[in-house]
Amino acid sequence: MPAVFLDRDGVINRRRSDHVKSWEEFEFLPGVLGALAAWRAMDTRVIVITNQSAVGRGVLSDEGLRRIHTQMMETIRAAGGHVEAVYACLHAPAQGCACRKPAPTLFYRASAELGIRLSDSIMVGDSPTDVEAARAAGCRPVLITDVAAGVAPDVVAVNGLPEAVRLWRDLSAAVGAVPC
Repeated sequence: MPAVFLDRDGVINRRRSDHVKSWEEFEFLPGVLGALAAWRAMDTRVIVITNQSAVGRGVLSDEGLRRIHTQMMETIRAAGGHVEAVYACLHAPAQGCACRKPAPTLFYRASAELGIRLSDSIMVGDSPTDVEAARAAGCRPVLITDVAAGVAPDVVAVNGLPEAVRLWRDLSAAVGAVPC
């Protein structure tokens, strides 16, 4: 079964240069809650794959991150959406772990644990690392950007999550509920 993978910072919530360290600092981007509700109405599986180096850097505890993700998922659910799971790399970049995007490890784990067919899935991100991770995992990369010029031919550029929902709907309709 296919899924929509989402990065968190810059896709679901506003990215902060000093990291999101508490629920009070978490700010949903415009249209995100409606997009997640639309995916739920389409019976689309949504999984978050995120690098959260604030934990590895000692800026945020594991428990603090769990609280943020619990509140995020409760807010999404209250707005009619659903996120099936959150997979997070907690390591700092210098730690050289195997689970940090662009490595595909968290995608493979989600695929094995949740029965997701990666080749029929998309990864929506806002950075080159997300595109590289999608490619490495065998997903179709979708990049949130306001500048589509210069985007590689295998990458679909969208201006936000609502547009990614339309893309998913169009892909699903074009191939009979198998998006890629």
